[in-house]
Amino acid sequence: MALRRASATRPPGRFARAYAALATTRVARVISRHINWKLDPWLLRVSRGRVSSTLVFPTAVLETTGATTGSRRRNAIIYFHDGEHIIIVASNAGSPRHPSWYHNLRKHPDVSFGGNAMRAQIVDDDAERARLWRLADNVFPAFVRYRADAAEAGRVIPIIALTRR
Repeated sequence: MALRRASATRPPGRFARAYAALATTRVARVISRHINWKLDPWLLRVSRGRVSSTLVFPTAVLETTGATTGSRRRNAIIYFHDGEHIIIVASNAGSPRHPSWYHNLRKHPDVSFGGNAMRAQIVDDDAERARLWRLADNVFPAFVRYRADAAEAGRVIPIIALTRR
């Protein structure tokens, strides 16, 4: 499946900023963590990648292999393109804990994203992370708040680069 090209070079529009602000509210975070993560993979499948709860933000299904169980896991993830890479962020809405899919891809870096075979690599270089955060904030402005909340809890949010296998 071809992923919609998601550029991160332009700042978000008014609606995207407003929707991202809504995403940082306590209620929206609870809904995201407890409902949307189950609903979005289904919505993306039945709409052929056109509809998810993230509305205007580019979203696709990440399929990982469970770190402990070995079972396939599906999560809808906001993404953007950076040259040959697709960039995803393990924000978990600023939670003190990494999302479970992050632990899965660390153990099994061969994943599927939007139906494409990919290899995941965690971005460790500080300068590269800073550059990617500037781009990520253009795609989903709520990442700014999520980073602050995660840092307050002592967590550094991982950035992951996906490359085609």
